[in-house]
Amino acid sequence: MSTSAVILLSGGMDSTTCLAWARAQGMTCHTLAFDYGQRHRSELAAAAAISTALGAASHRVISIDPHQFAGSALTDANIAIPHAPGNGIPVTYVPARNTIFLAMALGYAEVLAAQSIVIGVNAIDYSGYPDCRPAFIAAFRQLAALATRAGVEGQPIAILAPLQDLSKAEIVALGEKLGVDFARTVSCYQADEQGRACGQCDACRLRHQGFIDAGRPDVTRYD
Repeated sequence: MSTSAVILLSGGMDSTTCLAWARAQGMTCHTLAFDYGQRHRSELAAAAAISTALGAASHRVISIDPHQFAGSALTDANIAIPHAPGNGIPVTYVPARNTIFLAMALGYAEVLAAQSIVIGVNAIDYSGYPDCRPAFIAAFRQLAALATRAGVEGQPIAILAPLQDLSKAEIVALGEKLGVDFARTVSCYQADEQGRACGQCDACRLRHQGFIDAGRPDVTRYD
């Protein structure tokens, strides 16, 4: 019997690889993106195009009041995007973002009777975000089992993080194996309206180094 999954799709390289991975597992994929006041719209455009290109069954965008996420450099133009790694949790951390996104995906999965949610969190190149750690995903799996009808009835919705233990280089290799066109993806924290990357932010640095470490050309479109 085929299974279905909700894929959290930002339009970046990690979530796109997750979509390709889920499709390769034979899952019927329903992609979910969020408009939460992020600096640019190009990642939402990329997510929609990628969803279609990789054969998702549906694509939905959920809008969230951007004031919910005040205080992050990703949502507040008055806070500069850092161009060098710092100490501690960076200013690009968006308060409770993955908790909120997963909670909404959990509700959506129940509506669809989907068996899984797939998220592209990574515990190696994760920029210090607390809601990308394996402990967070493990805790949310417990919540999903307790907080839903599916869980109470003995069929909890699986929270899958297939990239959790992979380096960026390994993600590049996996994506290429699965046929991902990384040139379509937008990872940059401050991409322009055409989706071209700045080449300086943390997301750009990690992405570029991933291509180098994988021995692959960087196909990112730079401004």
